[in-house]
Amino acid sequence: MPFGRIVTVTVDRPLGSFHPEHPDMYYPVNYGYVKGIMAPDGEEQDVYILGVDQPVESFTGRVIAVIRRSDDVEEKWVVCPDGMSFTREEIAEMVEFQERWFISEVIMG
Repeated sequence: MPFGRIVTVTVDRPLGSFHPEHPDMYYPVNYGYVKGIMAPDGEEQDVYILGVDQPVESFTGRVIAVIRRSDDVEEKWVVCPDGMSFTREEIAEMVEFQERWFISEVIMG
């Protein structure tokens, strides 16, 4: 598991943006991927960035949790500024905008 790892995220859906294929899906957090780390779906690893309250193009932070989906091959990493933390409940609430479509759980290290 990647817990505690420092990663740099390329943000392709900044806070305040909408999903390119689902225009009713608003992103209340920055969302992106880690270049060079391949996920089980064959794409680069997707990441939710928490604790950053403005749109960013990239962000370096610490992996604090993994969102595991039991009905999908994907897992999403949760990254935040080093030294910041969130509870499992806080994380679930912040990623609910997308995870409500899946059966998922927050795994913490």
